[in-house]
Parts: sequence; C-alpha cells; structure tokens
Amino acid sequence: MKKLLNTLYITTQGAYLSKEGETVAVKIDGKVRVHIPVHTLGGIVCFGQIGCSPKLMGFCAERNVAISFLTENGRFLAKVQGPVSGNVLLRRQQYRWADSKRISASIAKSILIGKIHNSRVVLRRAIRDHGDKGVGTGDLEKAANSLKDTLRRLQQENALNRLRGIEGEAANSYFNVFNHLITSQKALFTFSGRNRRPPMDKVNCLLSFLYTLLLHDIRSAIESVGLDPQVGFLHRDRPGRPSLALDLMEEFRAVIADRLCLSLINLGQIKKDDFNTTQAGSVLLTEEARKKVLVAYQNRKQDELMHPFLKEKMSVGLLYHIQSQLLARYIRGDLDGYPPFLWS
Repeated sequence: MKKLLNTLYITTQGAYLSKEGETVAVKIDGKVRVHIPVHTLGGIVCFGQIGCSPKLMGFCAERNVAISFLTENGRFLAKVQGPVSGNVLLRRQQYRWADSKRISASIAKSILIGKIHNSRVVLRRAIRDHGDKGVGTGDLEKAANSLKDTLRRLQQENALNRLRGIEGEAANSYFNVFNHLITSQKALFTFSGRNRRPPMDKVNCLLSFLYTLLLHDIRSAIESVGLDPQVGFLHRDRPGRPSLALDLMEEFRAVIADRLCLSLINLGQIKKDDFNTTQAGSVLLTEEARKKVLVAYQNRKQDELMHPFLKEKMSVGLLYHIQSQLLARYIRGDLDGYPPFLWS
C-alpha cells in the first residue's frame, strides 16, 4: 500500500524556502522557523509571494517532490517537478481512448455515477443527522429522490452530451438545497447558488478554495501513476485545463470539499471575520483563515475509511491515488471497467 505523505503548505507572505541537508528550511523575516525532512513530503504548495531557492527546486525534483505556485487566493500559476514518469504506452492508450466518443462516454458515466451517488449520500446523511430539526427536510428528501431518479436515467444513457445534461440537472438539484445543509451561523453564511472566478459570497469562497486543494492533490495523484492529467474523458481538451484531474475530482467534491466546508461553518471554525470583500464585490479568505482551512483539510486526509472496491481500510488522502491507479489499470486492460469511488 502506498504511504500517505504530507503536503507542505506555505501561506506566510515573504517566506523563503531553501535546502539545508536533507530538509526544506522555511525562513520567515530572515530567520529559519522550521526544517521539514524531504522524505516526509509528497509536495509543496506556495500561496502568493513565496521565494524558493534554485538548489531546493532541483533537490525536490530529484526526490519527486513537486513544488506548486498559486496566487494568494488559490489560482494555479506554475509547477516545478522532475521528469515525467510512467509508461509512455499507457499515455498513448489514454490519448486513443480520449479520442473515442464511445469509450469517453463509458468512463464519464462511471465518474458521474460516483459523483451523483456521493452527492445523494451527503443529502441523506443530513436528513438523518438533522431531520429532527425539520429545517428543509422536505426539500432535502425531494432532492435526494431526484438524484436517485437521475442515477437511474444515467445508467440508461450512452451519449456523452446527454450524460453531461443529466449531470447538470443533478448539480442543480443538489445545489438548490445546499443552503439547508448550513445549520448554524445562517445569518452570516447564505448559499443561493454556485458562483466563482471570483466567488461573490463566503460559502462559494470557501468551496472554491477547497476545490483548489482537492484539484491539486488529484492532479499529483494522476501524474504519480503515469497518466496525463490534461487529457480527460468527461471534460474535453482545453489549453491549460487539467481535464482528467477535473474528471476524477467529480467523485470527491461532495464527500470531501462540500462536507468539509459545511463542517467548518456549522462547527463555528470559520466565522465572518475570516473573509475580506474587495471593492469589486468578490470575497476572499484572510491569511489566517486559509491556514485554518489547510489544517482542517490535512486532518480530513488522515481519516480512515473502507474502500468500497478494494475492501481495504485506508486514509482519505490515499483515495485520489487509488482511483487514479484503478483508472490506469482499466486503461492497461487489467480491469473490465473503471470502478468509481462510492461513499456509504
């Protein structure tokens, strides 16, 4: 079983990273604050104005530790990593399959079954945990039943465009009741629909940041098994877009990012003062809030569950690697189909 390594997130503006022996030294205000052994790291993510020595970049590339650079608010800028690994024959088969509408639709269907199933489980759990309060229970039941019907229709469809249309209906059903899942601080946190680039309210701001973290980890997992994160099946080719990472991300949006967003709000870990609003109306997390979210996300990745297909207990953070590996095995011909992650 692959070992879950840590991701080092650097958010303090002006920080500088360098190599000291076999460690990553983090310097803030001219003083080294911490040393992290490189063998414990799976990746480094730098938010905003973070410096990094060329010697460290080369060292991390040799040790297969990718360094990603994002804007302060999470938009991807660049990535430094070593030579691309993996079997070139696997990638060539991936490209051929992506060019086939029939095969693309088959893989997309499996991914969407996972996405819609997991979204429905989130709603069913909310009904179970908060149904006695009676707040939006009827709407949640209606949405859960709608997603069940969507899954049935999805099973009978084989055209990629129609699969996307069904997925759009499911997303509308799910997000139309998402506000009912917020059970505390309701005067401060209201969700009226998904918006992004930039997010215009606190809930969407939090969701977008968590989706950024999720996408980064899934992209890294895909690269680690030798697949090309740019070439997907549900999401089609677009310059600069990690389409395959976005594909696999669909299975984890609700169960990882959405549930963590709700927990941070409902448990009072994120509050009104953790956000800033620009003159243009976009909403941004403060630096301290980003740190709180990163800690919560890292803790979530340490949780353990039983993988529904492999029947093995593993940490949440390994799920991205396992699903990437299962997809690679399917493309290589070792499996009869791609088994999506189905949360229970």
